[in-house]
Amino acid sequence: MSAIHPSAAKGYAKKAEAYDRGRPDYPSEVDQWLIDDLGMDPSSAVLELGAGTGKFTRRLLATGASVTAVEPVPAMQAILRLAAPNAETIVGTAEDIPLNNETIDIVVCAQSFHWFATPTALAEIDRVLKPGGILGLVWNIRDERTGWVAALSAIMAQFAGETPRYNTGNWRRLFPAKGFGPFQEKHFAHGHTGPPEQVIVDRVLSISFIAALPLAQQQLIETRIGDLIAATPSLAGKDEVTFPYETVAHSCTKAG
Repeated sequence: MSAIHPSAAKGYAKKAEAYDRGRPDYPSEVDQWLIDDLGMDPSSAVLELGAGTGKFTRRLLATGASVTAVEPVPAMQAILRLAAPNAETIVGTAEDIPLNNETIDIVVCAQSFHWFATPTALAEIDRVLKPGGILGLVWNIRDERTGWVAALSAIMAQFAGETPRYNTGNWRRLFPAKGFGPFQEKHFAHGHTGPPEQVIVDRVLSISFIAALPLAQQQLIETRIGDLIAATPSLAGKDEVTFPYETVAHSCTKAG
């Protein structure tokens, strides 16, 4: 099995519960994207790579599809099995998928593809997909057009290092991909509403490269986040806030 990136292995192992609390769900438009763009229905065999704590797995199961969820981090697996008991959860990585050739109709990567955007992983996805099968990629991206969100991103950026992220765009270098059709892209407005301790603080502390830091540094970051909240009129003293996101969904079809 291929090695897991150190930030993911360490950070998600330490902060799996904070990840589950702090990460947003997905907008309702994604449900229709699964049906219209990916062709998902009760007859579909679906593979989710990097399933995490099962936030997107539950959306997949709601279509009636048969879902196999692959997740390499044990702490995430434990929550995933409770959150999505009707999915078949297996240990594996995108570079070494423990499934037979051409057995899957749809492969989905939610908030995960940037971790394993390699030719090896794409070849494995190609291997398990049936001819005419579809690859779907989806991310919730912080909407930095909001000033405090941009300031929050600036706090985090200094600790990111070389950690794979959606915003670097490095994952796009694989496309257009041999054996796959044109890349389709859709965008949906989204927001995560709840207590600021959950939707802002837990959200930041669950980021892999933040969660992997020594406790003293995490506490310093938490203090800076608290100062930002206190200095932002739309957040200060509020019991409930909305963290704005943009959900980006991509898809392409394997040649028949």
